[in-house]
Amino acid sequence: MRSKEKISYFYDGDVGSVYFGPNHPMKPHRLCMTHHLVLAYDLHKKMEIYRPHKAYPVELAQFHSADYVEFLHRITPDMQHLFSNELARYNLGEDCPVFENLFEFCQIYAGGTIDAARRLNNQLCDIAINWAGGLHHAKKCEASGFCYINDLVLGILELLKYHARVLYIDIDVHHGDGVEEAFYFTDRVMTVSFHKFGDMFFPGTVVLKDIGEREGKYYAINVPLKDGIDDTSFTRLFKIIISKVVEMYQPGAIVLQCGADSLAGDRLGCFNLSIDGHAECVKIVKKFNLPLLVTGGGGYTKENVARCWTVETGVLLDTELPNEIPENEYIKYFAPDCLLNIPNGHIENLNSKSYLSTIKMQVLENLRSIQHAPGVQMQEVPPDFYIPDFDEDEHNPDERMDQHTQDKQIQRDDEYYDGDNDNDHNMDM
Repeated sequence: MRSKEKISYFYDGDVGSVYFGPNHPMKPHRLCMTHHLVLAYDLHKKMEIYRPHKAYPVELAQFHSADYVEFLHRITPDMQHLFSNELARYNLGEDCPVFENLFEFCQIYAGGTIDAARRLNNQLCDIAINWAGGLHHAKKCEASGFCYINDLVLGILELLKYHARVLYIDIDVHHGDGVEEAFYFTDRVMTVSFHKFGDMFFPGTVVLKDIGEREGKYYAINVPLKDGIDDTSFTRLFKIIISKVVEMYQPGAIVLQCGADSLAGDRLGCFNLSIDGHAECVKIVKKFNLPLLVTGGGGYTKENVARCWTVETGVLLDTELPNEIPENEYIKYFAPDCLLNIPNGHIENLNSKSYLSTIKMQVLENLRSIQHAPGVQMQEVPPDFYIPDFDEDEHNPDERMDQHTQDKQIQRDDEYYDGDNDNDHNMDM
């Protein structure tokens, strides 16, 4: 048992100020709300807080195709009407709109997950948190399900430089299809996704028998659930499956995607999980005492997303939080009761004991088919950073830069902002 875990937390206020559009369910503003709740509970005093670097196009192209990254880099709302063919090719449109500062948004959230993985690799922390990350649907050559760049795949690729095996766990209400697809043919990553399946629910891609192929056969695990699953059923199944996975697979590191759309009352979800039930999964994974990268994901009732990820930050810090929410910049969103706990869900639980038992037995049967901890011949570790040369010609020395622009060119390990420099906007998005 480690005496005291060292925790790194990544946040850039700019990530919460982008706007997907008036009728779009994805509200990055939830990230500002989460961060201010973390501050209000004084959790920042128990962690190291970092502003992530903005991932370079070449870093994003470690997984995504270079042409897709280039298109995201140059497309703007004003010029998108000129690129209808490309928009269709890259699946940009209604679910994945082009909005102001789209590419910078991707660079920040992906940079956070990449930085988190690098700090874990270099043993600078035991747990790394990036609530802005977890965009698990993005594919190599296209956007999908509100996700443009798959930061999770990029983070796992970093971890694979130092670890023979990485375990990916996903508790978002939607299937983690982009991550599964990226590692479908390898045994170096095991993906485990607990999600709603059926009724044409997005992404509608997976069933229990999707288990991986070639070297990756049996290394993709899917737990397809029906509407209304509750804390007791979910956490029992989660604990049994994940404990067996860790025992059999022996990962060197774990990535946990904590999509909060599996909570009761989510705008797009259909489960009955309480925040305590959701957080219990985080507790279970933390107890394995393995290097752990934790991200956000879905979550469309934003005040509950903020509650959930704040409680889970507390869990990772072994800190129980008072139910009464302290005064903070976004307190009005938690009115009228201003409490952390949320009401229980009332969706009928369609997951019978026999149905859950069948899933459990099938997953455990598949696990018996894998080798104990597959070996891998480790190569020389590639370098962490690729930093393009700074082109001084692009900058006119006679032009004065505003302070925030200057700040952004400084990358410091001890950077922490509390207040105006967060660039948070108090607006309802």
